[in-house]
Amino acid sequence: MANLVTHPRTLFDKIWDAHVVQPLADGWDLLHIDRHLLHDLSGTAGLRELAERGLAVRNPELTFATPDHAVSSAPGRTGETFPGGAHLYRGLKELTRGSGIRLFDLGEPGQGIVHAMGPELGLVQPGMTLICGDSHTCTHGALGAIAFGVGSSELTHALASQTLVLRRPSTLRVWFDGMLGPGVEAKDLALAMIGQLGASAGNGHAVEYVGDAVSAMDIEQRMTLCNLSIELGARIGLVAPDDKTVAYLRDKPFGPKEEAFAQAAAHWQSLLGDPGARHAQEARVDVSVIAPTLTWGISPEHAMAVDGRVPHPADAAHTAQRQAWQSALDYMDLTPGLLLEGTRVDRVFIGSCTNSRLSDLRHAAKLIGKRRVASHVRAWVVPGSENVKRAAQAEGLDQIFRAAGFEWREPGCSMCVAANGEQAAPGERVVSTSNRNFIGRQGPGVRTHLASPASAVAAALTGVISDPRNL
Repeated sequence: MANLVTHPRTLFDKIWDAHVVQPLADGWDLLHIDRHLLHDLSGTAGLRELAERGLAVRNPELTFATPDHAVSSAPGRTGETFPGGAHLYRGLKELTRGSGIRLFDLGEPGQGIVHAMGPELGLVQPGMTLICGDSHTCTHGALGAIAFGVGSSELTHALASQTLVLRRPSTLRVWFDGMLGPGVEAKDLALAMIGQLGASAGNGHAVEYVGDAVSAMDIEQRMTLCNLSIELGARIGLVAPDDKTVAYLRDKPFGPKEEAFAQAAAHWQSLLGDPGARHAQEARVDVSVIAPTLTWGISPEHAMAVDGRVPHPADAAHTAQRQAWQSALDYMDLTPGLLLEGTRVDRVFIGSCTNSRLSDLRHAAKLIGKRRVASHVRAWVVPGSENVKRAAQAEGLDQIFRAAGFEWREPGCSMCVAANGEQAAPGERVVSTSNRNFIGRQGPGVRTHLASPASAVAAALTGVISDPRNL
C-alpha cells in the first residue's frame, strides 16, 4: 500500500490511499478493488471474454452477480420470457457457476437491480472500493464507498487481477444549504442540483455531498442522490458514513457480525474528512428554494420546477445551449413559455436503481390513498429487488398499487433502459423515476420526464404532469 501521509485528507483521499497497491507515474495508481457486481449485460460479456482468453477470476468470493437489465419484469417471468435477453441470462448462469461466483437468480432473495441488491445485502460497506459494468454504480457511494462504473476492458482486468490502473480524480464538494421543504424529495434535490450546476460539472471529479439536508436524509434517499452523480458528469459520488450508515448496515447478510461489526463501525466513522482537508472544487446549492422538479428536455440538466414555464431558447446563455434547447423542445414537443404542469401523460414508470427501494414504494402507496390511475394512463411499479418486492407485499403495498390501477411487476431494470423489450410507444410521454431522459432511452421517439416517486404518482392519478404537493 502507499506510504502513510500526514496532511489533512478528505473522505475520498482516505479510501483511495488505503487501496493504492502501487503508485504509478503522472497521477496514476494501481488500485485494489474490494467488490465486483456483475449483471447480465456487461457481466456476461466480461466473464465470456475472460474465459476466451484462458484467464480465471482471481477472487470469485469477492464477486457477486444477478440478472437485472435484460430480463422481463412481467409477472411470472423466467429468464426466457424476453427472447432477446435469454442468451445473456443463460450465459450469466453458466459462467458464474463455472467461475465459482455467487449468483442471485430470478425469484431468489437477493436478486434485483445490482444497485439495489448490493447495499441491502451488505455487499458494499464504508471504506470499500466497488465496481460494476454500469455507470450508476456511484449509487453505492451513499454508504461511504468509492464505487464506480467500468468499461469492458476494465471489468475484465479487474476480474483477472482484483486491481485497476486508474488516474486519481480531483474532488468536488457540493454543499446543500438549508432543508428540503414539504413535498420535496431527494430526487428533486438531485435534479435541481444538476440543473443548476450542469451535466459536466463533475467531470474528472469524485463528488462528496454535505450539508444539513444530506445529514437529514435516510440511507435510501442518499442512494438516490449519489445515483445521479454520473448525470453530473462524475463517476464517483460519496456521502460520509454516520450513525445512520451504521444502523443501516447492522445485521446485513454479508456484513460483519457481533464484535467484528463494532470494530468495523469504529473504522467506518474514522473515515470522515480531516479538519482542514481541501477539495479541488466547491459548489453550493440553496435547498430552500427547491420545488418538486422534473426534466423538460433530453438531458438530466434540463430540469425545472413543476410549476415553472418551459424555457425559451432565446434565453440560453450561448449559441450551443440555444441549439441544444431547441432540439430538446422539438423532440419533446413542448412550447417555450408554457407551463409544464398540466401536460398530458401517457405512461408512468416507478422503478429503476434511482427510486425502486422499499421507502420509495411506501411513499408512493401512501400518496395514492383510495384514488385511481387516470383512465388513459398505463402505470407500472417495478420493485428494485426480490427482497423489496417481498417486503412490499408483506405490507400490502402491492394491493394498494393494484387497486389503484398500477401494474405490479417483477424486480429488474425494466423501462429504465429498454434493453428488455419493455418500452413505451413512439410519441408517448412518460413520467419516470429513472435517471436518464436521453433520446430513445425508453424506446424510439419516447418523451421522458424524470421525476420523483411523488411526482410520478401525481401524474398517474391526474393524467397530466402535476404538483404532488396538491394531492
